[in-house]
Amino acid sequence: MTTSHVILGDGIAGSSAAETIRETDPEADVTVVTEEGEALYNRILIKEFAKGKLPEAPVSIHEPGWYDERDIDLELNTHVTGVDTDDKTVHTYDSGTYEYDKLLVATGGTPLQLPVENADAEGIHHFWTFQDARKIREHAAEAEKGVVIGAGLLGIDLAAICGAQGVDAKYLMRGNRWWRYALSLDGAEIIHRALEEMGVEPVFESGLDHFEADETGHVSGVVDTNGVTHEAEFVGIAVGLDYNTEFLEDTAVEVDDGVLVDQYMGTNVEDVYAAGDITRYYDVILEDRTQNGSWGSAKEQGVVAGKNMATDEATSEFRYVPSYSITHFDFPFLSFGHPTIGKEEAERKYSDDEWRRLTFKNGKLIGGVLIGDLSQQSTFKKIIRQERPVADQKEALLEKEVDLDALAPSPIE
Repeated sequence: MTTSHVILGDGIAGSSAAETIRETDPEADVTVVTEEGEALYNRILIKEFAKGKLPEAPVSIHEPGWYDERDIDLELNTHVTGVDTDDKTVHTYDSGTYEYDKLLVATGGTPLQLPVENADAEGIHHFWTFQDARKIREHAAEAEKGVVIGAGLLGIDLAAICGAQGVDAKYLMRGNRWWRYALSLDGAEIIHRALEEMGVEPVFESGLDHFEADETGHVSGVVDTNGVTHEAEFVGIAVGLDYNTEFLEDTAVEVDDGVLVDQYMGTNVEDVYAAGDITRYYDVILEDRTQNGSWGSAKEQGVVAGKNMATDEATSEFRYVPSYSITHFDFPFLSFGHPTIGKEEAERKYSDDEWRRLTFKNGKLIGGVLIGDLSQQSTFKKIIRQERPVADQKEALLEKEVDLDALAPSPIE
């Protein structure tokens, strides 16, 4: 008998799982169900599209023919309303029921909506889908003044879009620096200066109180938590995700700010898997649960899930060091591993636009941020994968060129 696989979500995690299942089991039935109206596209490139730097064509990854060639059923515009893990069925709003032997949840998240006055005004944008990018590109090209809210990796994409589109923008940050959980002030100041050079003004110790709207229902201003009003025709918000797990509420699948999975991408319910940024997975290197929304991580999780779904026994383990790069500035920027956690750290500023920060947990390197010089990223990732206790060798790790062979294993204190 053939095995029926149903995959919820056609992002890079779901698509990679579908491709892996097909390669592993040529006879399997594979169905991909997605709410979106178009097949897989490159979420990394949609920021360049929104900046006006790319046409639509290079952003698309899979055309419908890609699925047909691999005998994968792609169901677009399909809203899942519930899952019955006893009967092994997926229920949808108006597209019928899908039966499965193995199920993958890769539905990602939806940008958080802020519960403030005039939050539904025209001109307020969240940046997650290709359709979002189309609206942002069109509106930013016409706007003169804007505000960006959210001092993280998606927020800075919106700030860069404003800069590229010539929008005179204010960037509201609740703390005294951008991405304060991963950067010290020394590192963040490099980013602040680059934002100012592109026409975006960071506004620190400032959050959102409410929006103002004109008589047509279009946003006209942002009032911050200090009572200051910032004029704005364009607003971009990136303050986190609400993970799409509502359809699992009546199941035994364990959900806690995402779907909990083990290192094999399996949930606590037999034959139900999850992959992508929706997961809180067990990281075998950290020996703890964590979450990561990078493209590479989601893709690898999809591959691991697909392999384990297509075989009788789960043996493929997710062991991965994620990374995330920013290409908006004249200098490169890369974070790797888990730079926002860890009780120890080491950093050094090498020049006006070159800086490095490393984080450690239990004596081991677990993450970091590189600005200006990315040449040592492979070395640092290798150290993380090796789980070498190097926290007492911080000075050696801060050298411009790290000699991996010269690093001596040391006992964890």
